[in-house]
Amino acid sequence: MRLPYQPALLRLLHGAAAMLVILALITGFWVYNTYDKRWGSLALPTLEDIQGIHGTIALTFLLLLPVFALYSFRLGQRRLLEEHSLHQLKQMNRPAGWVALHRLANTVMLIATTFAVITGRMMKEEWLPAGEVNRAWYQAHLVAWLCVFISLALHVLLGAKVGGVPLLLSMFKWNVRDDDQPRSWLRGFKLNPASSLLKGIEIIVFGGIGLAFLLPVFNS
Repeated sequence: MRLPYQPALLRLLHGAAAMLVILALITGFWVYNTYDKRWGSLALPTLEDIQGIHGTIALTFLLLLPVFALYSFRLGQRRLLEEHSLHQLKQMNRPAGWVALHRLANTVMLIATTFAVITGRMMKEEWLPAGEVNRAWYQAHLVAWLCVFISLALHVLLGAKVGGVPLLLSMFKWNVRDDDQPRSWLRGFKLNPASSLLKGIEIIVFGGIGLAFLLPVFNS
């Protein structure tokens, strides 16, 4: 089975982001399972510092998110939703329609993770141990968790639909071509997004990342 080649920088950033998102989803559910349980629970062991573990993973992801988002909008824009993709979404009986849907899922994933880091940063650790599970920011963070979970599932499933197993496995290849060294990683970097639609989405994502850093300062 021949695997397509993915840029080394993409594999590096995508791998780190994927690992952090999956860990954040798992530990986020563990926090809910420990303090909330209103919509069901699992028999997971109690971890005293599960909130701290989840917060550390989430903060690490927040620090990585601007870099990953910059790569997505300036080097990996062909994997995101563009204006012509909106027309292709009407052609689900053709491969182009599925490619457009995959790009939509990738784009929604960026927005969902941005929503998650904003709402997570606005929570306080003392709320859940005190039983304050109806706080607006916590409720919003639960919705964000669900959005990230769904968009991640769609990202993987549609990736398999568009490129099959070879596309999924190609993100885990270790080999690097001679012409894909760090000095060439920014080749093709665009100063502006490819379309006005991507520009608008980029403003939403980077604006949200900025809020995630700034809002807690005013919420202390």
